Amino acid sequence: MSGNDAPSHDFNRDINRIGTASLKYDGRQSTFGTAEVIPLWVADMDFAAPPAVTQALAKRAAHPVYGYTLYPDSLYDSLIDWLKRRHGWEVRREWIVMCPGVVPSLHAAVMAFAEPGESVIVQPPVYFPFFSAVTGTGRQLAYNPLRLGNNRYTIDLAHLEQCAAGARLLLLCSPHNPVGRVWSKQELEEILRIAKKHDLVIFSDEIHADLIYPGNRHHVLSVLAEASADSVNIVTAVAPSKTFNIPGLNLSALIVPDPECRKALIQTFDAMHVSASNPFSIVAFEAAYRDGEAWLDELLIYLRQTRDYVAEYLATHLPDIQLIESEGTYLLWLDCRALTARLRINDAQLRHFFVHEAGVGMSPGTLFGEAGSGFMRMNIGAPRHVIQMALENIREAEHGTRQGMSQA
Repeated sequence: MSGNDAPSHDFNRDINRIGTASLKYDGRQSTFGTAEVIPLWVADMDFAAPPAVTQALAKRAAHPVYGYTLYPDSLYDSLIDWLKRRHGWEVRREWIVMCPGVVPSLHAAVMAFAEPGESVIVQPPVYFPFFSAVTGTGRQLAYNPLRLGNNRYTIDLAHLEQCAAGARLLLLCSPHNPVGRVWSKQELEEILRIAKKHDLVIFSDEIHADLIYPGNRHHVLSVLAEASADSVNIVTAVAPSKTFNIPGLNLSALIVPDPECRKALIQTFDAMHVSASNPFSIVAFEAAYRDGEAWLDELLIYLRQTRDYVAEYLATHLPDIQLIESEGTYLLWLDCRALTARLRINDAQLRHFFVHEAGVGMSPGTLFGEAGSGFMRMNIGAPRHVIQMALENIREAEHGTRQGMSQA
C-alpha cells in the first residue's frame, strides 16, 4: 500500500464475538473469575479475516457435503509461493508435512527426536506449551534463559552451548513469543554453529514470521543453514493462523528438508492418529496465502501504530510499566516490576490488580516460566480504541491504588 492509498480494511471496526464460543471472550469467566474484563490475552485478533478467506469458506460451505478431505496440490503451491515471495525460501513439495497446529507438532517433535529421559532445550520466558511438550512426554527440560538488558532480550549463547552438550533437541521460538524479539542473522548463525557441533535437532517455531515491524527482518533458520551448507536438522513450523487471524481452523505445516527427520515425524503423527484435514481449514489456508497479502500489509501498519501508541502512553502516563522493545508479533511484553515494587505486591496480586481493579485480562508473565515474574503479556490485536480504553483503565486503577496507599 502506497502512502497515498487509503486503507481498504477497517481494523477499527467492532465485531461482537460474545456468544460465538470464543475462548477469548466466552472463556473470560472461567479464566479470570469475571466476564467484566477487556480481553487482551489469548493470541487471536479481533479483526475480520481477509475477505478472500471469508469468501472461500462461504463458497465451500455452500456445497452441502463435508466429507473426508485430501490436501490438494493447490494448497501446497500456495504455501510454496508465499514462502518464496515473502521470505526468499525455495521449498520443495516433498518437504511439507501438514499438521493440526504448532502445539501437537511440538509434542510430535519431542517424541520423534528425544528419547524418554533425554534433555530438550527451551529458552524462557517462552510460549508455555514448549514446557508441557517436554514434561508431558517424559523428557527433561534444559533451561537456557534469555538475558534481559537495556530493555531487550538476547540469547545466552555460551550457556546454550553448555546445554547443547547434553541435549537432543532445541525448541526455538523465532520470532519470539512473548518477548517480541526477531532474532538477528548473527544470533541464528551462532545457534546453527552450536547445533552442528553437538548434533542438535532444532524445532523452529516461525508462525509469527509474517508479523515483523519496520527496521527488523525475519531470517528463516533453514535458509541460513542452506546458505552456510551447515548440515543441521531443522524442522520449521509455519502457519497462516497468526498472520491471517484464523487460528481456530487448526491447520499448519512443518517444513522438513531431511528425509529421515521427515519420516520420524510422520511416523509419530501416524502413531498419534492425528489428522489435520477438514474441508474448511484447507480452503482457508490456501485462500489466505494466495490472496491475503494486501490485507496483511495493511494490518502490519495498523499494528505498528498501535504498538507505538502503547509505548508512548506507558512512557507518559504509566512509567512504572515499561514496554520491552517489540520487533515483531502482536503480543507486547510489559515489564511491571517497578509497579510491583512500588505497590509491594507479588505476581498473584499483580494479576488481581489488572483483572479486578483495572478490568483488563492479560496473560500473566509467570505462565511463560519463572523468568516471567513481574511481567504481563498484552495482545494488541484489537481496535485501537479498545487498547486505549484498557490503558486508561490501568491508569485509573494505578492512580486509585497509589492514593489509597498514601492515605493508609
